[in-house]
This record gives sequence, structure tokens and C-alpha cells, in this order.
Amino acid sequence: MTKLGRLYPLLDSVGLPDNLPYTQVSDWELRFLYLVGRHHLAGRDRIVELGSGGGGSTYALALGLRESPVFDEQTGRLHAYDFFRVGKGTFATEKFFTAGAKPDGENSFLDDFRTTLGPFLPFLEIHAGDIWQTSDPDDTTPIEFLHIDIAKTARVFRCVSERFLTRLRPGSVVLHQDFAGPRLPWLHYSTGALLPYIEIAGPPIRSTLAFEVTRPISEDVLKRISEDAFSLDEKLALISAVQERVDRDHTGGIPFKSVLELAKAYVAHYAGEHRRAWSIAKPLTGDEYLSRTRADHFEQLRKAYEADRATGGGSRLTRLVRKAVRG
Repeated sequence: MTKLGRLYPLLDSVGLPDNLPYTQVSDWELRFLYLVGRHHLAGRDRIVELGSGGGGSTYALALGLRESPVFDEQTGRLHAYDFFRVGKGTFATEKFFTAGAKPDGENSFLDDFRTTLGPFLPFLEIHAGDIWQTSDPDDTTPIEFLHIDIAKTARVFRCVSERFLTRLRPGSVVLHQDFAGPRLPWLHYSTGALLPYIEIAGPPIRSTLAFEVTRPISEDVLKRISEDAFSLDEKLALISAVQERVDRDHTGGIPFKSVLELAKAYVAHYAGEHRRAWSIAKPLTGDEYLSRTRADHFEQLRKAYEADRATGGGSRLTRLVRKAVRG
């Protein structure tokens, strides 16, 4: 059993406050964050949360750190990154406001976040804004813990990979909160590329995959991840490697092998290979979980395939781009 794996049996025993701020993270994931803070982290290196939202996950992690026998609030810091506002490109909900809705003329919930996290402000460092602007490209400080709930686009994931993944060291812990999101395949094939250097804690905790770095990560691998320098076929193979390690989540509710297969379809879709994408996705339409929770995904891929077929596969330029992507 991995070090992180030893936390799983404790999940049922965790009782979190009833008044946690609104969060899109499940109760199971909140409990795991608390346990990581309470039993695993020391705070000697950076503790980083990317995508703090309204503060529910931040609160659970900070509470665990406060109750840890080894975390020193005088020297340890929890770094919280987010836009802390609603609007186009933020992927935030108005429910992050304390009132549950955006006040007239206001789009920032930063003050609400500060008020909610008030008990932990002495060791909480807030980075508000676009992560490309609020993160330091020259910061090489080792990261002990990295909670990634912000990589909703390839652009943001490039920042995450350039400025945060490069600071992982043996012993570093990573939580990918969006691992059940097929539209974010960069999370899946990058994890595949990291498999020789990490140990997966166990089954995903609902949509979160947790792993610990066990050996120094190759600079070449980190460079290829940040530059997205994998061919389409390489990406599919890397996701297949993850499928060999991950099955259902710890509650048995999410069939990750199917989720990751749908992520493969999105790899092809983003590469403009819409026919190939639909050939991967179509057999999955009979999957009970995916048909119930990802109907819009299938509709998107089907429409792209039909449009592609109607135009005979696209323009000559499109076909050349696809050929180059296939490498």
C-alpha cells in the first residue's frame, strides 16, 4: 500500500464542518484533502492549490493542516490560486459568492473567499487573477503538494506544466481533481508520461486521481508535457497505459476505463480527426454511466463527425495539418 493509500481507510471517519463554503468538489474529495493535510504534509516545501473557487476545498485542506502535529503555521504556507471572479473564461459559478448569487455590479468573490477562510489567513497566501500573471516563471521552489483543479483548457495546463509540474520532487503529492473529465485529455496523457516516475495512491477518490512522485522526473518528459510534444498516437498510447492502472473510483461509481476511452476520442477531436474521434466514441454510447452523464460529449463528437463527412474530410490544408499531427 502506498503512503497516500493508507489514508483511504480513514475516509469514513472524517467529519467536516457543516458550514463549509460552496464547492463543486465532492464530500469524499474534501475528506481526502483534509486527511492529506492532517496526516501527510509537513509544510517544509510549497503547498499549492490551483483553482480554489469559493474555498470549500481550501477550507478542508487548511483545516487538516491546522490539526496536523507537524505543520507550522508560522513558517508553512498554503498558496491558493484562482481568478476569484465570475465571467467568461473563469469557469466559476455565482454560487461561489456567499449570498449564492453575484451582487449587482460585482464579479469578484475574493472578499467572500477571504471572509470564509478567515481562520486560516495567517498561513494562507492568495494569488488572484490569471495564473499566467500570478505565478512566477522563475520560481523553482520545490512543491510538496499540488492540487490541480484549474486546467480546464490546454492554455492553462501549459502554465501548470511549465511552472508547477517542473517543481515536483520525490515525495511530492499531486491531486488531479478533473480526472473524470474526458474533455481534458491533457490530464490523462500527461499522467501516462509520468507513470515511470510516480506511484498512484489507489482508486480515484470520485473524480480525483492522487499520486506521489517516487523518483526525479526526466527534464525531457517535463518539456514534452509542457510543449504538448506528443503525436496523436502517442497520446492514445499514454492514456492506454493509465487505463491499465486505473479502473473504477473508490466508491465504484465512476468507470474510469470508459471515461479515459472517451478522453481518447477528444484527443482525436482536438487534432481535427473527427472521424477517428467518433469511431472511438460511438461504441461507448452504450455505456450506462457515460450515456447518463456525458450525453453532450457524444453529441459534440457526433456533430463534428457528420460535418467532417459532409465536407469530405475538410480542406486540403486541414488534411495536411492532420497529417503533421499524426507525425
